[in-house]
Amino acid sequence: MIRRRFAPCLIAWAMGTAAVAQARPVSDPLEPLNRSVFAFNDALDRGVLEPVAQGYVRWVHPGVRQLAGNVFANFAEPWTGVNNLLQGKPVEALGDFARFAINTFLCFGGLGDLAADLGLPRHSEDLGQTLGVWGVPAGPYLVLPLLGPSSARDAVGTLGGIAADPVRQIHSEGDRTAVSILRVVDTRASLLPLDRLIEGAALDRYTFVRNAYLQRRNNLVYDGDPPEPPEPAGPRGSGD
Repeated sequence: MIRRRFAPCLIAWAMGTAAVAQARPVSDPLEPLNRSVFAFNDALDRGVLEPVAQGYVRWVHPGVRQLAGNVFANFAEPWTGVNNLLQGKPVEALGDFARFAINTFLCFGGLGDLAADLGLPRHSEDLGQTLGVWGVPAGPYLVLPLLGPSSARDAVGTLGGIAADPVRQIHSEGDRTAVSILRVVDTRASLLPLDRLIEGAALDRYTFVRNAYLQRRNNLVYDGDPPEPPEPAGPRGSGD
């Protein structure tokens, strides 16, 4: 998930790469179905999630929200480390596991980020990226109910992430549900700055979100250095 601290970077990235994303080949054979699911998700977001996230930002002190965000980010560190290992990046994986240990035991479960002060950067890796590194093609674009933009490859990765989610280890169903809801609200709150960007930049919000998502995921798989897309073939007999 995208944390609040990365939202300004994502805004700048989306503004700079949306045009490039438009030029890349897009596999979207399920577009009619995807648009229907997108509309459902959008209605749910506008009617429920966005107002709740706005209230969360308005009424919860920024310091408290930062503490919650730190804990949720700390939850993700072991899974990130596992995926770095699977991608053949043991140094980064060691850093992820060290971050989790330091912040969990010295920062009361991850309320703080002492590991960052010690020079251990936070990474963003998941099973969808790992499958991409292994050469699994992204497949067609998908919009998942409630979960939003994805691809066939990332949908498999999402299932793996759900199975590995440490929140599932909370024994009390009530506590598990409360933590899951808070995480969703906190994540949605971190994305509120993107709403104005999408509304102002896109005549077709579906196309903008799709292309920006696919471009970002491609960048993540290649650690920010994706290969250039193939040049379109010229007409036969052109003499080139």
